[in-house]
Amino acid sequence: MIKPEGIIHKLYTSFQIKDWKTMQSCYHEEATFSDPVFQNLNSKEVKAMWHMLAAAAQDLKVIFGDVKASDKEGSCQWQAWYKFSRTGKPVHNIIEARFEFMEGQILRHTDTFDLWRWSRMALGAPGVLLGWTPVIKNRIRAAARKGLIRFMEHPQYK
Repeated sequence: MIKPEGIIHKLYTSFQIKDWKTMQSCYHEEATFSDPVFQNLNSKEVKAMWHMLAAAAQDLKVIFGDVKASDKEGSCQWQAWYKFSRTGKPVHNIIEARFEFMEGQILRHTDTFDLWRWSRMALGAPGVLLGWTPVIKNRIRAAARKGLIRFMEHPQYK
């Protein structure tokens, strides 16, 4: 069984090469995930999210570091550079990740980042002017949820 620190390394090393199947294997069957955009995902949704993000990323660069873990919990910092698919604008996201582990896999994964900072890069002027508002934040979340559901309902995914 891989130690929790190794699971974190495996997750982000796999993301660097867009190996979503290996990323999925890092998560427990009862896993949950939440970040400022994708909130309260269950295990099936977490796995689909990584598949969707890795498959859509054309110019993705991921780095990670400051990995810390005990038998039950862990953390790391990671960064991603990519072009946001809806606008084609470049994004550099800086993320703090926290994990809880069970049976050698990720049980809970929570990412935190500055959604307003992200929206300024990804959306341009609308993000700069309104990205801090609950209305825009909720639109971003709704669009992400809708995209994930559409991805999961696609015949090629099933």
